Amino acid sequence: MQDITVISMIFTTILALACLFLILSPLFKWDTYLQVSSKGQDIGASKEALLTTLNEIEFEYKMDKISNADYKILKKQYETEVAVIMKEEEQLMEKNVDKDLMDEVEKEIEAQMKSYKNKKGEGK
Repeated sequence: MQDITVISMIFTTILALACLFLILSPLFKWDTYLQVSSKGQDIGASKEALLTTLNEIEFEYKMDKISNADYKILKKQYETEVAVIMKEEEQLMEKNVDKDLMDEVEKEIEAQMKSYKNKKGEGK
């Protein structure tokens, strides 16, 4: 009987801690800790939204809904923003890529290409 009460106390404690965590977790800013992994996704979403906006501006210009001057101003503004985002995206990619690993992969690709060419030359 004593084993059942110990097990029920452990289970009750775990359940209470889980409930406490679920209640208190919205009070903490978890996104600051997760920002590193989601930054690339944010950049991609922003870039996609800006490119969509550029397409809409061009469509509205072709439909004569906005003037030529407005079209040029808006297009330049959004293209500049897309360029900035693309630079940020490129910088993130450079940080994430291990240079030594890339050199090793390129050497393996070259070796495979040489062996393929040699096999192809032997078959003739």
